[in-house]
Amino acid sequence: MSLDEALAPPRTPASPPPPSPPAPRPSDAAGRGPRIRRALAGRAPAPPAPAAALHNVSAVTAVLLALCGIGAAIHEPVLVPPLAASAAIVHSVPGLPLAQPRSVVFGHLLCAGVGYAALGLFGSSAWVAAVAAGAALAVMTVARTPHSPACATAVVIVLRAPDPARFVPLLTGATVLLVLAGWAASRARPAAPRYPAYWW
Repeated sequence: MSLDEALAPPRTPASPPPPSPPAPRPSDAAGRGPRIRRALAGRAPAPPAPAAALHNVSAVTAVLLALCGIGAAIHEPVLVPPLAASAAIVHSVPGLPLAQPRSVVFGHLLCAGVGYAALGLFGSSAWVAAVAAGAALAVMTVARTPHSPACATAVVIVLRAPDPARFVPLLTGATVLLVLAGWAASRARPAAPRYPAYWW
């Protein structure tokens, strides 16, 4: 070993380069906005296109105006509340079992039967109407005709006691009209989902 090598300071192994500083993170305030919007949006489906929404609203309104006209002509306007909900289901979510003709027509007729039975047995009161609605839902479930707006038909019958000779035929015709309107509306716009998914 030479004198220069002996006097030279000892060599240290090469140290790795210092780590690069971490990338700047967005502030909590900046990242919170999109998270809140996603949370508020939930998992619900996207809203329909404006043309589809206008088509559905127009069809429902036309059907309800026709039913109001018929009800006013024969002095039976009590059909409007339950059938308004039925129309909304048929035109907004036509693929659901609740919207199919079997459920719409027979759901309302079964609930009418339950309503008249409760009215005849226990009279007209809000308590009886509540029990009739629950019993009507049970009957629809067993009959495989689920249609939640039809529970309102049982309630209306218990509370208003309409004449069955006029009310039941009107209810039958109105539900059939509702189904036919849904069928026609689904074919009036080419991009609309086909209704019904099944008839029976």
